[in-house]
Amino acid sequence: MPSDIFMWFIVFWSVFLTVVMFIGGYFMFRKFLKRFPKEDGKSILDWQDYYLERTIHLWPQEKKDLLEELVEPVPELFRDTAREKIAGKIGELALQEDVNQIDEDLLIRGYIIATPKRDHKFLRKKLNEKDIDVSPYEHLFS
Repeated sequence: MPSDIFMWFIVFWSVFLTVVMFIGGYFMFRKFLKRFPKEDGKSILDWQDYYLERTIHLWPQEKKDLLEELVEPVPELFRDTAREKIAGKIGELALQEDVNQIDEDLLIRGYIIATPKRDHKFLRKKLNEKDIDVSPYEHLFS
């Protein structure tokens, strides 16, 4: 009887480790693909870093704080990655529009564009809590 319990423990532990390794491998492979150079010689993450470096001086403290509040629903494990991706997209828009400073409108537009549709309900909820009208951004949500 005790050997049966131990055998089942080993089987379940082996399955658990295999599943966890596959999940970790999946995320590592995704990161590898983002680091892989595209046709222009730069990867997605290279462009993201470029936009962040070129626009870091355009971010006033209150907009940094707003971005931090908007990424709160993201699990802490992924929050840094999400913040960088969103800030990179906002930086890209800022350079395209040649702005002098990141404003609330640009931040919200960049956030909507950079996040997947499944996360938009959290953004809507957070913007409603902050009494920010989402009607000008409806075309970006669809």
